[in-house]
Amino acid sequence: MIGRLTGVLLVKQPPQVVLDVGGVGYEIDVPMNTFFDLPAVGEQTMLFTHLVVREDAHLLFGFATETERELFRQLVKISGIGARTALALLSGMSVVELQHAVQVGESTQLVRIPGIGKKTAERLLLELRDKLGVTKSGAVPDVETDNHKRDMINALLSLGYNAREADWAVKRVPSETTVTEGIRQALQQLSKDK
Repeated sequence: MIGRLTGVLLVKQPPQVVLDVGGVGYEIDVPMNTFFDLPAVGEQTMLFTHLVVREDAHLLFGFATETERELFRQLVKISGIGARTALALLSGMSVVELQHAVQVGESTQLVRIPGIGKKTAERLLLELRDKLGVTKSGAVPDVETDNHKRDMINALLSLGYNAREADWAVKRVPSETTVTEGIRQALQQLSKDK
Protein backbone atom coordinates (compact mmCIF):
# COMPACT_ATOMS: atom_id res chain seq x y z
CA MET A 1 0.00 0.00 0.00
CA ILE A 2 1.22 3.50 -0.78
CA GLY A 3 0.46 5.57 2.32
CA ARG A 4 2.02 8.94 1.51
CA LEU A 5 3.75 10.70 -1.37
CA THR A 6 5.94 13.81 -1.29
CA GLY A 7 7.08 15.43 -4.50
CA VAL A 8 6.77 18.23 -7.01
CA LEU A 9 3.30 19.05 -8.31
CA LEU A 10 3.43 18.76 -12.11
CA VAL A 11 -0.21 18.97 -13.21
CA LYS A 12 -3.45 20.22 -11.63
CA GLN A 13 -6.58 19.26 -13.57
CA PRO A 14 -9.50 18.62 -11.25
CA PRO A 15 -10.03 16.08 -9.87
CA GLN A 16 -6.60 14.76 -10.84
CA VAL A 17 -3.07 15.88 -10.09
CA VAL A 18 0.28 14.50 -11.16
CA LEU A 19 2.97 14.37 -8.49
CA ASP A 20 6.63 13.82 -9.49
CA VAL A 21 8.25 11.64 -6.84
CA GLY A 22 11.86 10.82 -7.67
CA GLY A 23 11.28 11.06 -11.40
CA VAL A 24 8.05 9.00 -11.38
CA GLY A 25 4.82 10.87 -12.10
CA TYR A 26 1.93 9.56 -10.01
CA GLU A 27 -1.60 10.33 -11.23
CA ILE A 28 -3.66 10.96 -8.11
CA ASP A 29 -7.37 11.74 -7.82
CA VAL A 30 -8.07 14.21 -5.02
CA PRO A 31 -11.26 15.65 -3.51
CA MET A 32 -11.87 19.32 -4.29
CA ASN A 33 -11.18 20.34 -0.68
CA THR A 34 -7.65 18.96 -1.06
CA PHE A 35 -7.33 20.36 -4.58
CA PHE A 36 -8.00 23.92 -3.39
CA ASP A 37 -5.37 23.58 -0.64
CA LEU A 38 -2.63 22.48 -3.04
CA PRO A 39 0.28 24.81 -3.83
CA ALA A 40 1.03 26.09 -7.33
CA VAL A 41 2.37 23.80 -10.06
CA GLY A 42 6.11 23.32 -9.63
CA GLU A 43 5.97 23.46 -5.83
CA GLN A 44 6.69 20.66 -3.37
CA THR A 45 3.70 19.02 -1.68
CA MET A 46 2.75 15.97 0.34
CA LEU A 47 -0.42 13.90 0.08
CA PHE A 48 -1.72 11.05 2.21
CA THR A 49 -2.77 8.34 -0.24
CA HIS A 50 -5.06 5.35 -0.62
CA LEU A 51 -4.51 2.79 -3.37
CA VAL A 52 -7.50 0.98 -4.85
CA VAL A 53 -6.58 -2.15 -6.79
CA ARG A 54 -9.15 -3.35 -9.30
CA GLU A 55 -8.96 -5.99 -11.97
CA ASP A 56 -8.66 -3.35 -14.71
CA ALA A 57 -6.81 -0.54 -12.90
CA HIS A 58 -4.79 0.64 -9.92
CA LEU A 59 -6.27 3.94 -8.73
CA LEU A 60 -4.46 6.28 -6.37
CA PHE A 61 -6.40 8.79 -4.27
CA GLY A 62 -4.74 11.63 -2.37
CA PHE A 63 -5.77 13.70 0.65
CA ALA A 64 -4.45 16.77 2.44
CA THR A 65 -5.05 15.27 5.90
CA GLU A 66 -5.11 11.85 7.51
CA THR A 67 -8.64 12.59 8.74
CA GLU A 68 -9.85 13.06 5.18
CA ARG A 69 -8.19 9.80 4.11
CA GLU A 70 -9.65 7.92 7.08
CA LEU A 71 -13.15 9.20 6.27
CA PHE A 72 -12.65 8.13 2.62
CA ARG A 73 -11.70 4.65 3.86
CA GLN A 74 -14.81 4.50 6.05
CA LEU A 75 -16.99 5.59 3.12
CA VAL A 76 -15.72 2.93 0.70
CA LYS A 77 -16.49 0.23 3.28
CA ILE A 78 -20.19 1.09 3.02
CA SER A 79 -22.14 -1.14 0.63
CA GLY A 80 -22.88 0.64 -2.64
CA ILE A 81 -20.34 3.43 -2.08
CA GLY A 82 -17.40 3.17 -4.43
CA ALA A 83 -14.23 5.20 -4.51
CA ARG A 84 -15.66 7.72 -7.02
CA THR A 85 -18.77 8.33 -4.91
CA ALA A 86 -16.64 8.70 -1.77
CA LEU A 87 -14.45 11.21 -3.63
CA ALA A 88 -17.57 13.13 -4.74
CA LEU A 89 -18.79 13.24 -1.13
CA LEU A 90 -15.47 14.62 0.12
CA SER A 91 -15.45 17.12 -2.75
CA GLY A 92 -18.92 18.39 -1.90
CA MET A 93 -18.47 18.55 1.87
CA SER A 94 -15.58 19.09 4.24
CA VAL A 95 -14.83 16.51 6.94
CA VAL A 96 -16.35 18.86 9.54
CA GLU A 97 -19.53 19.33 7.47
CA LEU A 98 -19.93 15.59 6.96
CA GLN A 99 -19.33 14.89 10.66
CA HIS A 100 -21.91 17.53 11.53
CA ALA A 101 -24.46 16.06 9.08
CA VAL A 102 -23.97 12.63 10.68
CA GLN A 103 -24.19 14.11 14.17
CA VAL A 104 -27.54 15.80 13.55
CA GLY A 105 -28.85 13.17 11.11
CA GLU A 106 -29.26 15.71 8.29
CA SER A 107 -29.38 14.17 4.80
CA THR A 108 -30.19 17.39 2.87
CA GLN A 109 -26.55 18.20 2.10
CA LEU A 110 -25.79 14.61 1.14
CA VAL A 111 -28.52 14.39 -1.53
CA ARG A 112 -27.05 17.47 -3.24
CA ILE A 113 -23.96 15.40 -4.08
CA PRO A 114 -24.17 13.82 -7.58
CA GLY A 115 -24.83 10.08 -7.29
CA ILE A 116 -26.34 10.27 -3.77
CA GLY A 117 -30.09 9.72 -3.58
CA LYS A 118 -32.32 9.93 -0.53
CA LYS A 119 -32.05 6.22 0.35
CA THR A 120 -28.27 6.22 -0.07
CA ALA A 121 -28.00 9.36 2.07
CA GLU A 122 -30.05 7.79 4.85
CA ARG A 123 -27.94 4.61 4.73
CA LEU A 124 -24.76 6.71 4.82
CA LEU A 125 -25.94 8.58 7.90
CA LEU A 126 -26.86 5.37 9.67
CA GLU A 127 -23.63 3.52 8.87
CA LEU A 128 -21.33 6.52 9.43
CA ARG A 129 -22.89 7.17 12.83
CA ASP A 130 -21.36 3.87 14.00
CA LYS A 131 -18.09 4.26 12.08
CA LEU A 132 -17.47 7.83 13.27
CA GLY A 133 -18.44 6.95 16.83
CA VAL A 134 -21.26 9.45 17.34
CA THR A 135 -22.19 9.19 21.01
CA LYS A 136 -25.62 9.57 22.59
CA SER A 137 -24.73 13.15 23.42
CA GLY A 138 -24.16 13.72 19.71
CA ALA A 139 -20.45 14.43 20.02
CA VAL A 140 -18.21 13.23 17.21
CA PRO A 141 -14.66 12.35 18.21
CA ASP A 142 -12.22 14.06 15.86
CA VAL A 143 -9.15 12.00 15.07
CA GLU A 144 -7.17 14.97 13.83
CA THR A 145 -7.71 17.76 16.33
CA ASP A 146 -7.80 17.98 20.08
CA ASN A 147 -10.46 19.72 22.16
CA HIS A 148 -8.84 23.12 21.58
CA LYS A 149 -9.15 22.83 17.80
CA ARG A 150 -12.79 21.72 18.05
CA ASP A 151 -13.50 24.68 20.35
CA MET A 152 -11.89 27.04 17.82
CA ILE A 153 -13.96 25.57 14.98
CA ASN A 154 -17.17 25.84 17.03
CA ALA A 155 -16.36 29.47 17.87
CA LEU A 156 -15.86 30.33 14.19
CA LEU A 157 -19.08 28.53 13.26
CA SER A 158 -20.95 30.58 15.88
CA LEU A 159 -19.47 33.76 14.36
CA GLY A 160 -21.11 32.91 11.03
CA TYR A 161 -18.27 31.26 9.13
CA ASN A 162 -19.11 28.03 7.32
CA ALA A 163 -17.52 24.71 8.28
CA ARG A 164 -15.08 24.75 5.35
CA GLU A 165 -13.77 28.24 6.24
CA ALA A 166 -13.50 27.36 9.93
CA ASP A 167 -11.68 24.10 9.22
CA TRP A 168 -9.31 25.85 6.77
CA ALA A 169 -8.43 28.64 9.23
CA VAL A 170 -7.95 26.36 12.24
CA LYS A 171 -5.59 24.10 10.25
CA ARG A 172 -3.26 27.09 9.97
CA VAL A 173 -3.10 27.66 13.74
CA PRO A 174 -0.12 26.01 15.52
CA SER A 175 -1.25 23.05 17.65
CA GLU A 176 0.18 24.38 20.92
CA THR A 177 -1.89 27.60 20.71
CA THR A 178 -4.52 28.35 23.38
CA VAL A 179 -8.17 28.49 22.32
CA THR A 180 -8.46 32.29 22.69
CA GLU A 181 -5.22 32.95 20.80
CA GLY A 182 -6.15 30.31 18.21
CA ILE A 183 -9.49 31.99 17.49
CA ARG A 184 -7.71 35.33 17.08
CA GLN A 185 -5.16 33.82 14.67
CA ALA A 186 -7.88 31.97 12.72
CA LEU A 187 -9.84 35.21 12.33
CA GLN A 188 -6.67 36.90 11.02
CA GLN A 189 -6.26 34.09 8.48
CA LEU A 190 -9.87 34.47 7.35
CA SER A 191 -9.56 38.26 7.02
CA LYS A 192 -6.39 37.84 4.87
CA ASP A 193 -8.20 35.37 2.63
CA LYS A 194 -10.98 37.87 1.74
